[in-house]
Amino acid sequence: MSNSDHQTPSTLDGNTFVAMCLARADVDRMFGVVGIPVTSLANRAVGLGIRFIAFHNEQSAGYAASAYGYLTGRPGILLTVSGPGCVHGLAGLSNATVNTWPMVLISGSCDQKDSGRGDFQELDQIEAVKPFSKYSAKATDITKIPNCVFSVLDWAGSGRPGGCYLDLPTDVLHQTINDTEAQKLINDAENCRNKEIITKVKHSEIEKAAALLRKAERPLIVFGKGAAISRAENALKNLVESTGIPFLPTPMGKGLIPYVANLAATAARSLAIGKCDVALVVGARLNWLLHFGEPPKWSKDVKFILVDVDKEEIEIRKPCLGLVGDATKVVEMIHKEIKDDPFCLGKSHPWVEALTKKSKENVSKMEAQLAKDVVPFNFMTPMRIIRDAILQLGSPAPIVVSEGANTMDVGRSVLVQMEPRTRLDAGTWGTMGVGLGYCIAAAVASPERFVVAVEGDSGFGFSAMEVETLVRYQLPVVVIVFNNGGVYGGDRRNPEEITGPYKEDPAPTSFVPGASYHLLIEAFGGKGYLVGTPDELKSALAESFSARKPAVINVTVDPYAGAESGRMQHKN
Repeated sequence: MSNSDHQTPSTLDGNTFVAMCLARADVDRMFGVVGIPVTSLANRAVGLGIRFIAFHNEQSAGYAASAYGYLTGRPGILLTVSGPGCVHGLAGLSNATVNTWPMVLISGSCDQKDSGRGDFQELDQIEAVKPFSKYSAKATDITKIPNCVFSVLDWAGSGRPGGCYLDLPTDVLHQTINDTEAQKLINDAENCRNKEIITKVKHSEIEKAAALLRKAERPLIVFGKGAAISRAENALKNLVESTGIPFLPTPMGKGLIPYVANLAATAARSLAIGKCDVALVVGARLNWLLHFGEPPKWSKDVKFILVDVDKEEIEIRKPCLGLVGDATKVVEMIHKEIKDDPFCLGKSHPWVEALTKKSKENVSKMEAQLAKDVVPFNFMTPMRIIRDAILQLGSPAPIVVSEGANTMDVGRSVLVQMEPRTRLDAGTWGTMGVGLGYCIAAAVASPERFVVAVEGDSGFGFSAMEVETLVRYQLPVVVIVFNNGGVYGGDRRNPEEITGPYKEDPAPTSFVPGASYHLLIEAFGGKGYLVGTPDELKSALAESFSARKPAVINVTVDPYAGAESGRMQHKN
């Protein structure tokens, strides 16, 4: 029997008090793995109307919490036990921070009086999370809980969003407090919450941005996850439609603007970034995903207008013009300024014509490749069939989760996003193993949408056990596994590389050939499909998409069809 079972009607313990604070802060979902000392906290949260999604592994739960923060714009919550639970949770916390998504990791910790004595699962967790968190708080007494809870939530979502950490010692969770005092502490803490001050961009800087775009011969608008989390889609669409400026989304920025009359430059990416003379970059960092904004991918003379919520990001990149502020508000201000003296490039503008021509050429080449039914499957044939099946679903479009090497690279080019925040992939950090966590977060965050994961067999393997979680909660998720027998494929070694005393071992890149991934979900009562031909795949997709119940489609792919992959490969 836990201490929490000894509560009287007029008193409550730390577990209940934390749950009350989370509920007051409008937290509606939590992800995690329970155990000593946080099981009661999870149960109390559920009792107060917070849905708790229990995982098998804290890493996957953490990836779910990070994606939930992105999809909703509110901090995703991960609950773990102390020590190793907290360490496993760092995967999700670091992923959130690097992707700039709001998330809070909440971990139990050892009894404070036993700190330093080798207590059960003891770890200095405040120190352990430092490299991965914006802000940490430790509730050293039950009376400190409200301020700690509200502060980590506020820090996670303010400015540039990111991961924060809350430490809850075992003794504090077992302390009790009078209900009247608890309510007063919550009210006082809520009244003291930091209200974020949004800096407003000077009008003179907006004028400069508008003038740069107006005078540009080859302007380009680039946008990414920051624009997506800001809900900047309407502002961007209005700006693109009124100015006729071509646009280029980063992979997870896709769908923010639906296809607008030949202005989408995705299929002519190399030409767009290589020749543009002014680039308005909204909520996207000039990091490896955008080749650091440097030659040879970009022109040495390109002028960047960088819109970012974080002043430090602008200081690091040193653009021609930096605008610090919320993506939606800044884009709206630029659009308003341009409307006073409007301009529009038009379809016959040389820059628009050049990009349109290149896009058509590249799309034609890719469609010619996609049109062939290659069996045994390469990556293109099943990806085309999946694309067509997804497009047939119409609106609301499903959320597509994509991870893997070749699977994600090919999917980035082939799969189509027509609605905002409907693509989740390995992201800024190139994190593998996010797939099932992202699927679960997407299904929980957007219950009106179906979820389709397109995964490599390696990426799937990181979190495959979470298919049981899909079945347990009956989430509308279909996981499609491209099974090519290993990382990048099967054994890729040259004969001269196969030497030494362990040469009979499988190659480091290879898995069991023909692995029956589809049977894994059947062990828990879900539906599995094994497919190797176009007709088999079409049938499995039609049936599983119609059922909208947990399923795994195991797609047999030629083990020699892929290539080693690590950075974004853009051949257009």
